[in-house]
Amino acid sequence: MSEAQKDFEPKIVGFLCNWCAYAGADLAGVSRIQYPPNIRVIRVMCSGRIDPAFILEALKNGADGVLLAGCHLPSDCHYLSGNFKALRRVTLLKRVLKDFGIEPERVRLEWVSASEGDKFAAVVRDMVEQIKKLGPNPLKMEERK
Repeated sequence: MSEAQKDFEPKIVGFLCNWCAYAGADLAGVSRIQYPPNIRVIRVMCSGRIDPAFILEALKNGADGVLLAGCHLPSDCHYLSGNFKALRRVTLLKRVLKDFGIEPERVRLEWVSASEGDKFAAVVRDMVEQIKKLGPNPLKMEERK
C-alpha cells in the first residue's frame, strides 16, 4: 500500500431503508458501537426505491463507494418486493461499472435488520477497509487531471 493510500479516507454514501437498515444504524449509534465516520447516510423508504442512476450520481460526484442496505432478508422487505428489485438492479449495475472500468466492489448491497447495529457497524468497517485497498474513485482522479 502506497503512502498516499495510507492517508486516503474514503467517502461512502449509504442508502439505508427506513424500516430496517436505518434503524440498525440508529441502534449502532445509541449503543455506541464504534465504526468509521466515512459514511454519509441517506434514508430512503425502501431499498427498491433506489434507482441505479442515484448510485452513479454519487460516484460521479466524488463518492469512493456506495452502500445500499435493505431489510434483513430479501423476502423480509416491508414493501414485499423492494429488496428483490434492489438486488436485480445492483447486480446489473455492477456489470455496467465493470464495463466502464470502475471496480464493482465500490458498490455494496447488504441486508441489515433493525436489531443488527453490530452488523451495520461491521459492514461499514469492512467497506471502508475494502475501499481503502481500492484507492480513490477513478472518476475523481480523472477530474484532477
